[in-house]
Amino acid sequence: MLHHVTLWVPDLPRAERSWSWLLCHLGYTRDPSAGTVLLFHHGAGFAIALEQSTDMVPGMLYSRLRPGLNHLAFHVGSPATLALLCAEAPEHGWSSLPSDRHPIAPGARVAYLEDGDGFEVELVAQAAGE
Repeated sequence: MLHHVTLWVPDLPRAERSWSWLLCHLGYTRDPSAGTVLLFHHGAGFAIALEQSTDMVPGMLYSRLRPGLNHLAFHVGSPATLALLCAEAPEHGWSSLPSDRHPIAPGARVAYLEDGDGFEVELVAQAAGE
């Protein structure tokens, strides 16, 4: 089981705008005790941290197309929740990416969003009858 994931972002205030909205909608709570790191816990288990990289190479931005992390996938519950998140996402710095059926989530409805720094999330709604 994963304990946490840390994403190094080029602009923490920009990341806070998009990721705070999304993670709070998904049941994560912000932990203000982490100082300059944006830390979000899901219950007593898994956490996601966002930290502004002090070692950024000028001009080198994140790319999900390079080796490394491609995206994070989140359960969102129902198709109605998926639709709501997709409708509100642009107001919070997310844009939609093309979506299709995914072999890891057969039968589920999925949507892909990308934030202003190129980080991708996959939102997975339960298939009917699950």
